[in-house]
Amino acid sequence: MKRVDKVNYYLDIAETISERGTCLRKNFGAIIVKNDEIISTGYTGAPRGRDNCIDLGFCTKKKFFPDVRHAGYDSCRSVHAEQNAMLSAARKNMIDSDLYLVGIRYDTKSYEEGASPCQICRKLIINSGIKTVYVRIDKQNYKVIDVQDWIEKDDLLNGKNTY
Repeated sequence: MKRVDKVNYYLDIAETISERGTCLRKNFGAIIVKNDEIISTGYTGAPRGRDNCIDLGFCTKKKFFPDVRHAGYDSCRSVHAEQNAMLSAARKNMIDSDLYLVGIRYDTKSYEEGASPCQICRKLIINSGIKTVYVRIDKQNYKVIDVQDWIEKDDLLNGKNTY
């Protein structure tokens, strides 16, 4: 049996974590790793103590903003997986760390095509000190994002939506 490479090893763990997600649209799993040690994990879900969409039986964002893709985040109940992972880690442990992210669509159980952290998560990732983000494309392939590129090439200045 062939040994899985290190990046896919961590992405496999992030994918398993995504299975705890409670969103009715797409669920993400994230882990933060530094020096080959998992610092924290996070998945998509409502804030602690609030009802999850999966328990309510409907997506609040879809209910209030059915035709809007790049807006209505105030109506979304979920905290993003990246945010939950960063909330569970001390900043000193995240400096020069790596974040591994996997998104799975709720309806098709397929990988989220073109997955990438949203602008809010990008800002938090930059401030946390994370240096690299790995995003799963399919079971074997992934893209590598150098966080420094987000600093140097600020998409917000071009009006580009990333989510």
